[in-house]
Amino acid sequence: MKRRAIYPGTFDPVTYGHIDLIQRARKIFDEVIVAVAHNPGKHPLFTVEERVQLLRRATRSLRGVSVDHFDSLVVDYARRKEARVVIRGLRMLSDFEYEFQMALTNRKLSSAVETIFLMPSESFSYVSARLLKEAGELGADLSAFVPSFVAKALREKLRSS
Repeated sequence: MKRRAIYPGTFDPVTYGHIDLIQRARKIFDEVIVAVAHNPGKHPLFTVEERVQLLRRATRSLRGVSVDHFDSLVVDYARRKEARVVIRGLRMLSDFEYEFQMALTNRKLSSAVETIFLMPSESFSYVSARLLKEAGELGADLSAFVPSFVAKALREKLRSS
């Protein structure tokens, strides 16, 4: 049986930090499904379809990685995909409380799904999509934080909004 994990998130937009976590998870699991959450409550800049396409392009060279989207509870999605593990990233201590609360809630909803926390490389530990969008609005060069095609899509999206 393949060891399959789900890496859910908004990915608005995908960053090098996300890609780093996907690569780390892939070293542990045979298959990693990167699952884009619809999550309209977060008011994403990119549509679900755009986020899926950006992620597919960012991960196309990574074997054992697929990209999908979901609009349900992550534990229900994991069950449908026959995955027993959800990957969550912890950048800073400030992430821990929210992620821990979410992991305990998911455990209560489904004891069959475990949450595993991974830390990105130190060089990506401070990167957040929210901060990148703010910096992008002010014209910052984002090439150190996202692939060039993501930076271009972000500039275009920010210009048109």
